[in-house]
Amino acid sequence: MTEGGVFEPVQVYFDDLDAMGLLHNSRYALLIERAIGAYWGRLGWASDPVRSVFKDVFLAVREFKVTYNVPIAGAGEPLVHFWIDRLGRTSGVYGFRVLSEDRSVVHAEGYRVNVNLDPATLRPAPFSDELRTAAAPLMLTPAGAR
Repeated sequence: MTEGGVFEPVQVYFDDLDAMGLLHNSRYALLIERAIGAYWGRLGWASDPVRSVFKDVFLAVREFKVTYNVPIAGAGEPLVHFWIDRLGRTSGVYGFRVLSEDRSVVHAEGYRVNVNLDPATLRPAPFSDELRTAAAPLMLTPAGAR
């Protein structure tokens, strides 16, 4: 695996844990969402079209796959490592890994497919050139492909 992409710290709170003190399986999706949202938020993306620097603000998750490797035990601050495997005309595929703070343990890994929607029709719409330019640093090069 290449070290390309972004490493974003995320917070696991006590109420994210199940009765055994492990991060509940449903919370991994939330960690991914928080990490990707924080990254794009720093670039000026917002879900409100009036505030967003991008016109692509109506993105829906089409598919989400996660493989759990080693549970996260207790509250803390793991890292989410994410990148874009593919950016098509109307959809993009993020790859991700949830890592321990020191990056030595891969707690979970998988991918998430997002589709850009036209808010009026709820049909897939092409990504803007601005979003494509901003996404370029997240794209893996062929030499870094998994």
